[in-house]
Parts: sequence; structure tokens; C-alpha cells
Amino acid sequence: MGLLFALMWSSAFTSARIIVEYAPPMASLSLRFLLSGIIGVAIALALGQTFRLTPAQWKATIIFGVCQNALYLGLNFVAMQTIEASLASIIASSMPLMVAFAGWAIFRERLPRLGLIGLVLGFLGVGLIMGARLGAGVDLYGLMLCVLGAMALTVATLSVRGASSGGNVMMIVGLQMFVGSAVLAVGSAMFETIEVTWNWKLVVAFLYTTLIPGLAATWVWFTLVNQIGAVKAATFHFLNPFFGVAIAAVLLGEALGVLDVVGVVIIAAGILAVQLSRQKPVSSPD
Repeated sequence: MGLLFALMWSSAFTSARIIVEYAPPMASLSLRFLLSGIIGVAIALALGQTFRLTPAQWKATIIFGVCQNALYLGLNFVAMQTIEASLASIIASSMPLMVAFAGWAIFRERLPRLGLIGLVLGFLGVGLIMGARLGAGVDLYGLMLCVLGAMALTVATLSVRGASSGGNVMMIVGLQMFVGSAVLAVGSAMFETIEVTWNWKLVVAFLYTTLIPGLAATWVWFTLVNQIGAVKAATFHFLNPFFGVAIAAVLLGEALGVLDVVGVVIIAAGILAVQLSRQKPVSSPD
């Protein structure tokens, strides 16, 4: 499940890059969330799940819908009009580092030496890639939107524990899609002109991002967190930099420099170190 989630999550950047070439980003994303929400709620009702969520679940569902769906994905979709999918995936992959840093700096959570080393390595890798891309003339506005999106995803991740317990997982997935759809619909009405260039690439990318990264990956993530916990589940994020740049390179032909490859390896090592340091050792039977 962890490997499947990492692969689906990472592929979303490539499909999003295709979508924003032919359609307005916020309107496309709002429609995607609306369809995903309808499918998710329908499946939940068929499974016998209900709208009766706990107060913690409702709170987490709203926060997750706003921060991940509307802010994180909305900002990334807008940003990918001007920056490459590989760069967006690398920035988003730094989210586990931001979560660990927030826990250490803001919530005063203890972070072992391995975790601190991982933080330094991870941010060093991000800085290495940022420096290389800035030198190549990357769009600063798009880059800023991606960073803000990663910060919003950090907030969403910190709220996921309340949504992953108490059952009704598929219902929660569907409802948080509706939250994101509503927020993005307002943003699109305010800032976008609806102009769509219809072709098979747009249709395939839209259907894929609706069903796979949008619905399936979210369900897998909530289920994974519910089964093994948020800390252990987050360990799989160390695969996202690899998958993200690999998929973009294969499907979109995006070029990767030496510093990009080195930075991705350093980021992945940093994320893995941070997550391993936060796992509690398993006690022996005796």
C-alpha cells in the first residue's frame, strides 16, 4: 500500500502539467474534486458508511479539504503553468521535512540526532536543486506558489490523524473532495477565464487524475495511516522525489541535470532519516 500510494501521489504532477496546458487550473481542479467527491460518497454509501462523523473527523475533513485540496493542489496547478512537473514534485516531497521541523521547532517534540541530520540533509538537497533552477531562470512566482502549497500540505498532514480513526474512511475522502471543489470554484469564478482546448491528452489526464491520484491515492493514504500510523506511513514519502522526477522525465521529456539528481538523492535520504528517527523501536517478546 505504501509503494502504491507513493507511485500514485507522484504521478499527479505529470497529469496536472498536461491538464493546465489545455484548461484553466482552478476550474479543472474544482471539477475533478466534484466528480471524485460524488464517486467517493457513492462508494461510501454502497459500503454502508454514513455521514455521521465525529467532531474531530469533521474538523479534520474540512482542514484537509481546504489545505490539501484547495490550497496545496490549487497552488500547484496554477504554478505548473510556468514551472516543470519535476520541480513541483520535488518541492512537495519536502513536506515530511516541514512536518518534522514544525514538530521540533513549534511543538517542542523531541527529534533524535538521526532526525536532525535528516532535516539538514533534506533542506540541503532542496537548496541545491533550488539554486540550480534559479540559475537556469525558473519562474519565481510559480516557485513561490509551490512552496506555499507545500506549507499548506504540511498543515493538512498534521490534521490527518483526526480523520483516519473512527471509521467512515471513504465517506471522509468524498466529503473533503467537496470542500476543495467549493473553495476552488469560488477562486476560479473570481480569477479565471474559462478557455478549454479539447483533445485526447486533456481527457485522459483529467480522468486519470480524478480516479487515481484524486480518489484512489487518498483512500490508500487514509487506510495506510489507520493501519500503521501517520509516522510509519509518512516514511514512504522518501520515494516521492524519485517517482516524481522519473515519471515527468519519461512522459513529459523533462530534462534533469546532475545537481537535480544529486539533490533528489539527498532529499530522499533526509526524509528517510527523519521518518526512521521518529519510529519507536519494537520491543522484544521477552
